[in-house]
Amino acid sequence: MGKHANIGEDSRTITMRTDLARRIAACAGDAEGEHITAIPGLSIYRRTEPTACASATYDPSLVVFVQGQKRINLGKTTYLCDESTFLLTSIDLPVVSQVVAATPKKPILCLLFRLDMPEIRRILSEEEFLFPEQPADTRGMVVGVTSVEILDACSRLIDLLETPQDIPFLSRHIQRELIYRLLRSPQGQHLRSIATLGEQSHRTAKVVSWLRTNYAKPLRIEDLAEMARMGVSTLHHHFRSLTSMSPLQYQKQLRLHIARERMLSEGLDAASAAFEVGYESASQFNREYSRFFGQPPMRDVKARRIAIAVQD
Repeated sequence: MGKHANIGEDSRTITMRTDLARRIAACAGDAEGEHITAIPGLSIYRRTEPTACASATYDPSLVVFVQGQKRINLGKTTYLCDESTFLLTSIDLPVVSQVVAATPKKPILCLLFRLDMPEIRRILSEEEFLFPEQPADTRGMVVGVTSVEILDACSRLIDLLETPQDIPFLSRHIQRELIYRLLRSPQGQHLRSIATLGEQSHRTAKVVSWLRTNYAKPLRIEDLAEMARMGVSTLHHHFRSLTSMSPLQYQKQLRLHIARERMLSEGLDAASAAFEVGYESASQFNREYSRFFGQPPMRDVKARRIAIAVQD
């Protein structure tokens, strides 16, 4: 199943996005990948060609795409993001992502803004956000159409990079405005549900956070349900709505993603990586890894190293 937003655009939106793309490209220069800026929580991203599928864990964040296309697979759900969209992630989620449209003349360009959930709760406590229809099922990842107001706030953030002395004071205000614009968007209700203390989505998000931190520990669904103050079936329903998978599938995918990254970055062999992330059986790890990534661990890691070397 795919999630993709598309809508007719006016000339103002196109002009603002083109200008923002030009400025992001200037900031990125010739380098590839993600670039951390001097503004806390803000990165820019540039790639000049399509990439292989890469595993990652997305933190709570807003990614505004202004050029190119990227595909993100979360469980069995696929999100396709292009120049007219933003991707809102409200909880930690294991994904497989791939740049699908990028060239040297027209690279993929985007702005990544990491979300501070306590700050979102503070904004919610100061302002009344009325949503005509509450979502039946809150999702931890959604795609929305980027508004002129969001593009304008992003442009002013990028402008601050030219006046570093203004960053400490002004960046906070623009980032708060970005959060406000998000909460006012049709996708904001999902973010609000997860940020608001006491709501079922927030309590489910606490379980997600616990699993993210304790991925190597044995999982007992009854303990997770008690943590969320829900029945087991209710937790299953809300967890699947948020993450597109069950708690067991989430733990398994997280373990596989982390094992893959540790083999890549630390040079661990498959058996060592398996035990590090909580598997008791190396053969079970090999089976599940092959099923998820399409080939055995060490062959996959070798292919990933070659792909990364080519991209860089």
